[in-house]
Amino acid sequence: MKLQADKAAKPWSLAILPWAAEHWLAMLPAMDDTIFFSGQFLLATPGMADPRFARSVVAICSHDVNGALGINIGETVEGISFHDILKQFDIDTADAPDREVFLGGPMETQRGFILHSLDINMLDTLQVGNSWGLSSSVDMLNAIAKGRGPEKWTIALGYAGWGEGQLEDELTQNGWSIAKGTPDWLYDTGSADKWVMAWEALGIDPNKLSSGFGSA
Repeated sequence: MKLQADKAAKPWSLAILPWAAEHWLAMLPAMDDTIFFSGQFLLATPGMADPRFARSVVAICSHDVNGALGINIGETVEGISFHDILKQFDIDTADAPDREVFLGGPMETQRGFILHSLDINMLDTLQVGNSWGLSSSVDMLNAIAKGRGPEKWTIALGYAGWGEGQLEDELTQNGWSIAKGTPDWLYDTGSADKWVMAWEALGIDPNKLSSGFGSA
């Protein structure tokens, strides 16, 4: 997979997602509504029927009556690092940390997203309650590369999206389990398998899960 380096297209701007701006605003989370799961995580179970989401750990960034949007941190993109993305935008990598890049989901895989701690926000940042921020601007890339970015961050290409009622329906089919988790799951770099990490953090041995385990 090769990123597009056309700056005029601004592939990091949320404004060019295939939704109108007003639809994006409609997707903002209702954090005080207990039937929604913004700021929590979806963990794929052994009953997950969609192979694209096997062993997924999806950070839910927006969930309301209009649908949901999440970023998967359970799978990395082969052959692309953070430095590779910076080079696409002619950003100097000399002082920049390097990281693996996660495959955030099957939708818009040329779009980049940074999940980060809330010590720094940009104009485009979607604040997910008190849990984390979601940013997609080149300004955020520059800030991180120059050591002026958020203390904690992780980067992904693409996202997972659900239409109205779709996620709720999937939660009845034993493919997903909801977990409150912690923002630290986003930034963990020591675990070889974040799916295992997440289940073990809940006190569950994922090797002992049955295909019927899920969350309704």
